[in-house]
Amino acid sequence: MVRHPFFIGTIVATAIACGQPAYACQNPNDALNTSRIVQVDASNGPMYGRISRFASEPQFLRSKEIVLTFDDGPSPRLTRSILATLAKYCAKATFFPVGRMAMAYPQIMQEIAQQGHTIGGHTWSHPNNMRRLAIKSIEKQIERGFAAVAAASQQPISPFFRFPGLNDDGRALRYLQKRGIATFSVDVVSDDSYISDVEELVQTTLSRIKQQGRGILLFHDIKSVTAEALPQILEGLKNANFNIVHLTSKFTLVPNQTMHERLAKKLKSKTKQTATLSLAGFQGTVRVREEPQLRQTAPPVTHLAPERRKVELAKLRAKRVRNLIETIDGRAWTSIIEHKKTNAAQPSETTN
Repeated sequence: MVRHPFFIGTIVATAIACGQPAYACQNPNDALNTSRIVQVDASNGPMYGRISRFASEPQFLRSKEIVLTFDDGPSPRLTRSILATLAKYCAKATFFPVGRMAMAYPQIMQEIAQQGHTIGGHTWSHPNNMRRLAIKSIEKQIERGFAAVAAASQQPISPFFRFPGLNDDGRALRYLQKRGIATFSVDVVSDDSYISDVEELVQTTLSRIKQQGRGILLFHDIKSVTAEALPQILEGLKNANFNIVHLTSKFTLVPNQTMHERLAKKLKSKTKQTATLSLAGFQGTVRVREEPQLRQTAPPVTHLAPERRKVELAKLRAKRVRNLIETIDGRAWTSIIEHKKTNAAQPSETTN
């Protein structure tokens, strides 16, 4: 096996050290129901989400199930506002932070982790079109981003990645596959990057979710309109009987050791320099009044373990399958081929 120069260690089957998040709720009557946890085995580098140029895994969400995701953060005031809203509705989300933002606000990253949300990676500096980068630059963006997020979070993170701007690249996908990292695109875009009016964002998001019926939903925790609109959006989902699905990973990500150590050392030095400063800024620890929480039974867990698939453009794969079916004369043969195709593509799924 050839080791990539960025691999100081290999991705190994390391169990999530922090275990399952506690499902507790201060106000059960406000809760947006979490129907289940979906635990993903990323070992074979699967890709999820229908908005992609490349072939992805079959939809794993059931009718009226939503996965909440937030990109590009953290932002102290806005991310904390979003965390407070998620806590009120007892909803878990997946965050895809940018590496240099995580380094700027490590305390926020630790709060995200401590509240039981899932954390993945979103590159080091958010290059909007990774297709224009050389493969070495792509790999460095991915690895440095993950190393920064892991160092800032001070807890194990998930081997989950999202492309900046959803601009996926075949070379990057093959690298992520080799690295044992799952890629998550989306099914529903809120357009919070382009909508500045709260009411418009609420209506647009709810309309698109209801039209799709289910899906991975994209937000950004650096947008003030998102923080303001989120309570109404979650209330709308609750009233429409939608359920939250919490994504988790079976294994932790092992970051690039050299990058991780260098960035962790930088954070440690930064912490020492700011230790004597007042809490007027966003870096200090903010004490909040502890509220009694009512324990809830953890939702059932669905395990996804997809087989490794070839990285190829979605339209090419669809054309190849269609041509294969069209060359067979007879319904029985067509049914067999479609049945085999479905079994080959469908991830292994078991529910505890």
